[in-house]
Amino acid sequence: MESNAQQVFQPNTPEGKPPVEDKQLIGERRSLLSIIIAKFFQNKLAVFGLITLTIITLACLLAPYIAPHDPAFQDLRNRLAPPSSDFWLGTDHLGRDLFSRMLYGGQVSLYVGFASMLGAVAIGSVIGAVAGYFGGLIDAFLMRLVDVILAFPNIFLLITLVAILQPSINILILVFALLSWTSTARVVRGEFLTLKKREFVLASRTIGMSNARIIFTQILPNALGPVIVAATLAVGSFILAESALSFFGLGVQPPNASWGNMLTDSQSITIFRNAWWYPTFPGLLILITVLCFNFIGDGLRDALDPRVIEK
Repeated sequence: MESNAQQVFQPNTPEGKPPVEDKQLIGERRSLLSIIIAKFFQNKLAVFGLITLTIITLACLLAPYIAPHDPAFQDLRNRLAPPSSDFWLGTDHLGRDLFSRMLYGGQVSLYVGFASMLGAVAIGSVIGAVAGYFGGLIDAFLMRLVDVILAFPNIFLLITLVAILQPSINILILVFALLSWTSTARVVRGEFLTLKKREFVLASRTIGMSNARIIFTQILPNALGPVIVAATLAVGSFILAESALSFFGLGVQPPNASWGNMLTDSQSITIFRNAWWYPTFPGLLILITVLCFNFIGDGLRDALDPRVIEK
């Protein structure tokens, strides 16, 4: 058993060339990757979501070069001006160009979404990996912690924490990450409970790998499929959550623009009646962005489904 394990994990042959098994493994991984990519691009909605989201993201990143006006400049003579050649999507109640503010606000909203997702996935992956790998009392304690967090209504807990800590971009990201890792932890734990019994894990233990190395270099990479899907869907959820908190004045604070606080400024019934473009365009952009993330997540879920790959 030990000699076989050493042969499997031997990085090079005496001649310095990769063994045949490694070449076959690399070929199989490339073939599997090509199948996953092909399956993803067969999903038309996922491709539409990917293309649309790429366009939105690039437009927001290139806002300094694309935006026709300074997003903070107040032209009081053109308050609530309708869409025109000068103001493509109209202006807000302070005469600021709506299109320019949407581009710069997208930088903030997308940053909050992606950063919160990375934080939640990192925390959830570590906790889920530790719980699934070690089991026993560690697993029981960590899963009860998950149950306690899930027992609280998320929106009320978010509002309470943000109000206590004073709303800001970094506080939003921190709170989102600390309250949203539970689903990732459960997914990773389930994968670890299955994978830790596989032969390659037993072989890793046989050759003396540490638990930390087995967790992060052997098992976790094989559990990333469901995590990637969950992470993609989470970005859209975080953008919606930021928009909701900003709408109530607890999210991104002025003078920073975000899609959520742009809706906050347009709450007046007078604006709804006389300046339809003000709430419509930011709301549509939030809707389209979240739908794109959901389409991509659905496409990845189908492409990474082992039952689909085997076909």
